[in-house]
Amino acid sequence: MEHVLWPFLLKMIIPRIYTDAVATVCRCISELCRHKHTQSDTILSDCKARFDVPNPEDLFARLVVLLHNPLAREQLVPQILTVLLHLASLFPKNIVVFWQDEIPKMKAYVSDPEDLKQDPSYQETWDDMVINFVAESLDVIQDVDWVISLGNSFAKQYELYSSEDEHSALLHRCLGILLQKVHDRTYVHAKIDLMYMQANIALPVNRLGLAKAMGLVAASHLDTVLDKLKDILDTVGDSIFKRIMSFFSDSAKMEESDDVHAALALMYGYAAKYAPSTVIEARIDALVGTNMLSRLLNVRHPTAKQAVITAIDLLGQAVIGAAESGISFPLKRRDMLLDYILTLMGRDDEDGLSDSNLELLHTQSLALSACTTLVSVEPKLTTETRNLVLKATLGFFGLPNDPPDVMDGLIHNLITLLCAILVTSGEDGRSRTEQLLHILRQIDPYVSSSVEYQRQRGCLAAYEMLHKFRTVCVGGYCSLGCQGSCTHSRRFDRASNYNFSNLPSAFVSPSRDALCIGERIMVYLPRCADTNSEVRKTSAQIVDLFFSVSLSLPRSSNSSFGLDIELCYTALSALEDVIAILRSDASLDPSEVFNRVVSSVCVLFTKDELVAALHVCSAAICDKIRQSAEGAIQSVIEFITKRGKELNEADISRTTQSLLSAVIHVTEKYLRQETLHAISSLAENTSSRIVFGEVLAAAERDIATKDVSRLRGGWPIQDAFHAFSQHAVLSCSFLDHVTSILNQTPVFQGGPGKGENPNIFGESLEEDNVLHAAITALTAFFRGGGKIGKRAVEQSYGSVFATLVLHLGTCHCLANSGQHEPLRALLVAFNAFCECVGDLEMGKIVARDSEQNEEDAWIGLIGDLAGCISIKRPKEIPTICSILCKSLDRSPKYMREAAAAALSEFVRFSDSLGSLLEQMVEGLTRHVSDDSPNVRRLCLRGLVQMPSVHVVQYTTQILSVIVALLDDPDESVQLTAVSCLLTVLATSSTDAVEPVLLNLSVRLRNLQICMNAKIRANAFAAFGALSKYGFGPQRDTFLEQVHAAFPRLVLHLHDDDLGVRRACRNTFKSISPLMEFNGITALANTHRLSSDHRADYEDFLRDIARQFTQHMSSRVDTYMGSIIQAFEAPWPVIQANAIYLCSSVIASSSDQHISALYHSQVFGMLMGKISRSTDAIVRATGSLALGLLLKSANSSSWKVARLDTDSSGRETESSRRQ
Repeated sequence: MEHVLWPFLLKMIIPRIYTDAVATVCRCISELCRHKHTQSDTILSDCKARFDVPNPEDLFARLVVLLHNPLAREQLVPQILTVLLHLASLFPKNIVVFWQDEIPKMKAYVSDPEDLKQDPSYQETWDDMVINFVAESLDVIQDVDWVISLGNSFAKQYELYSSEDEHSALLHRCLGILLQKVHDRTYVHAKIDLMYMQANIALPVNRLGLAKAMGLVAASHLDTVLDKLKDILDTVGDSIFKRIMSFFSDSAKMEESDDVHAALALMYGYAAKYAPSTVIEARIDALVGTNMLSRLLNVRHPTAKQAVITAIDLLGQAVIGAAESGISFPLKRRDMLLDYILTLMGRDDEDGLSDSNLELLHTQSLALSACTTLVSVEPKLTTETRNLVLKATLGFFGLPNDPPDVMDGLIHNLITLLCAILVTSGEDGRSRTEQLLHILRQIDPYVSSSVEYQRQRGCLAAYEMLHKFRTVCVGGYCSLGCQGSCTHSRRFDRASNYNFSNLPSAFVSPSRDALCIGERIMVYLPRCADTNSEVRKTSAQIVDLFFSVSLSLPRSSNSSFGLDIELCYTALSALEDVIAILRSDASLDPSEVFNRVVSSVCVLFTKDELVAALHVCSAAICDKIRQSAEGAIQSVIEFITKRGKELNEADISRTTQSLLSAVIHVTEKYLRQETLHAISSLAENTSSRIVFGEVLAAAERDIATKDVSRLRGGWPIQDAFHAFSQHAVLSCSFLDHVTSILNQTPVFQGGPGKGENPNIFGESLEEDNVLHAAITALTAFFRGGGKIGKRAVEQSYGSVFATLVLHLGTCHCLANSGQHEPLRALLVAFNAFCECVGDLEMGKIVARDSEQNEEDAWIGLIGDLAGCISIKRPKEIPTICSILCKSLDRSPKYMREAAAAALSEFVRFSDSLGSLLEQMVEGLTRHVSDDSPNVRRLCLRGLVQMPSVHVVQYTTQILSVIVALLDDPDESVQLTAVSCLLTVLATSSTDAVEPVLLNLSVRLRNLQICMNAKIRANAFAAFGALSKYGFGPQRDTFLEQVHAAFPRLVLHLHDDDLGVRRACRNTFKSISPLMEFNGITALANTHRLSSDHRADYEDFLRDIARQFTQHMSSRVDTYMGSIIQAFEAPWPVIQANAIYLCSSVIASSSDQHISALYHSQVFGMLMGKISRSTDAIVRATGSLALGLLLKSANSSSWKVARLDTDSSGRETESSRRQ
């Protein structure tokens, strides 16, 4: 029965209709073969005796192809393997031993289907095992005829499977590995024609199987395969035209073309992969050099794109494989191939065949793998190509994390590509360091992304790259990452020796400085405080890697290293302990972990790295994750607190700028306050002066470019001012700094002074912003300082007040030139100051006078403020006066004027100032010769306003000042001088006045003809006040001055100005006792002197004229000269007064000498005044005076005068006619 049954079963294996029953048939055959009565010799003899039983070659071919699916139902694969082992006697004898060893291994691999499913690449692995099984079986058999027969059997297998059946893929490969063992080229050519004809290249699996089969054949028959591929390519050479036409027909033709191109690409790729290394270079050069691959790029379908990408990848792998075999050569047009890959992996929606998202991701993943292969071959990447690859691929870090398994593979391939670029693009440690930093900086946006999975990817990429860098650059590994001795190391060692044999090791090795550790650590340090545990762990490992690498690298000779190596290794060990804990215990408090990381980093930083980290801290503080931003601020504060003393001025300045940038850009109020706390910490632990200066400079820039009052969310710099004002340590120093800035030479100056620019409009707007920024800072301090700020202001009350007062002058100067904003800002600051210290009365004074720009108004405002301070805060006067005295020596004119105005008021309350009063008097006296008229007059006024007890002490000094200022070219100074003279003379002793009596008299006489009525009035009054000093040794001299001034005094008794009239009347009464005759004294007591009526005054003039002629005949000539000069006085009333007095003297005089000398002269002048004057009072008084002369004149005098008048009239008429 067995002799009949088992041949029947063997016949059922081959037919296509029994394919689904093969598992059952195999089980039956196995049972029969295991039967003790069944012997292999019997089976073999019966098989040969019967022609209807399949031959062993057909059985082997059929069963091997059916092994394709390791998970086939009914345990098909184990059953087939068992049958093969039992039927080994049907095959050449030497195969038995091999199968007995190999088949159990294959059965073991497929024994657990569930475990097999866990491996995503199980099918590829199993197919490779089957092909290896066939290859090694053929190698063991070594029977050419049997192999040829088996090849024919494999060829007949195509009839048993449909074109869509995936068994065809394995069949192609089985036939391909067989043809690899055959040396008959004709036979091989025929079979590969058959393979291509039978292959359904539209099915990706079968297309791949065909390509691998062609590759297997190419291992022995490369040229035959390439010829076949060229024939196929030539037959589709018009594919581009067909593709264009397909747009106007249907998509089926386009897909068919894609299939052909995809299959060709894969076949070329696998041909290159399996071809012998000794001949592959020329073939690849021909393929790439002739640009043949470009004909395969016209594909649109995703699987076709993937096929072309895979083919290019295989070309690169072929080059790498040849290098591993010791045959190294560069891949020509490698950059072009990279460009092909980057083109193929992009989304293409133009032709309606839009890639699905999943297929696109698969394409991109394959493209990244292919790029990795290509960048790993010679020649090295150029910078342009590297940048092109990075630009095209780094965006994958931002892709959505769906589906996760596909994206994980894609990101893994991307990271692998970046590592490949790192290790193969550089030639030495330095260039690889540059590559590392360049790529890391490109990844930084993803490391600090607000999306969690992007941060995970970015940190993972950075970690892998840094790990690869350490592997390559620290030593013990080849450039591709292999440890120990390998073919890569030998190849790269030769290249390195060739390139760098003559270069110093420092050039080849990377340096610690080149790693830019400070900058890099500040990128990853915030991630150590991330909300994601994996990100925290990875970033901590990155930090550890940076420092572990850095400690093993040389440092530049000019770097500031200065580290305690033992302490560094202790800190690194502590950091590694933290990482170990993170790996084992994810529940550890993140804040504790972060604190320990920061502490270690603070120790491990060199000084230069610390500085670099602080310089770039702005980006870390502005991190999109709040927890990370807080961590960044915390780390900055710790760095500053522990190592701030190491920073120089430039470091502090740049750190402040970085922190201010963070303050400006951070949006959350809490983070802004924390950043301001970091700035305060920097000021507290380093140089507060530099920090304050940078903050004020930032304020200047903002004021120049923005409307800071309308910034959304408030003005960050003002928040900084508030932070300083509320800081217990910094508040006083910040206030002092701002006042010192204001007390420096202000930019705008009102007119030429000592070293001043005479053109206020020539000053720059930028410098104007310095003043505005400092005033704004003061305002913020006063309003936002709270109790701490108020305490600081109280402590510096005197200096702050003095500063504000001094700048009132400067700001009023700017307001006069049209720039009102500084004055408004200062007044706001002044009001804020008053509110801060509770000086409500002073606030009312400021509000009352506010923006009055008149010169006297703001000077008066300063005086009122000084008076208020003197009453409310007398203890502050010494401090304020001391500052103001020094300010008198300042260059800006308006600042000196403000100081003088304030001092002139404070000096009134100088009873308790002691030695400071001497200093004030010295300063005021010295500046009466100041360039500014206001300073001169205010200083003089201050000297006079001292308490009377002190004025007496300094009378001589004050009088000498007054004598000098009476001749001042400025009328306001003259007015002040003559007014102050009146005040001083009220209390001055004779001894003090006598030395300057003559000088005073002369100067007062000069001022009595001043056009300014107030000056005239005061000059006459002061002259009268001097009269009480005219009875001593200087009596005669002073009396001469009295006589010289007397005619003018008489004439101005009836001045247009009431003040002048009153002053002259008082002076007349004062000097009358000095005239030495009673008539004058009597006139001083008449009502005519005090009357404002013209008639009374004219009566007075006739009386005084009689006194002149009767009692002062010796001085009539002198008087007449002065009176006649007054004919040309600038005031018509004075002219009239002079005319009437002169005529009265002549008319009342009986002295022929006077009549003869003055009658004709005065008569002629009267005629001229009457005829030419435009003033009615002059003409009327002239006519009246003429009558007086006519009454007194004799006929001869009259005739002479008349003849002279007629003659002059005729001459005038004659000249008119001419």
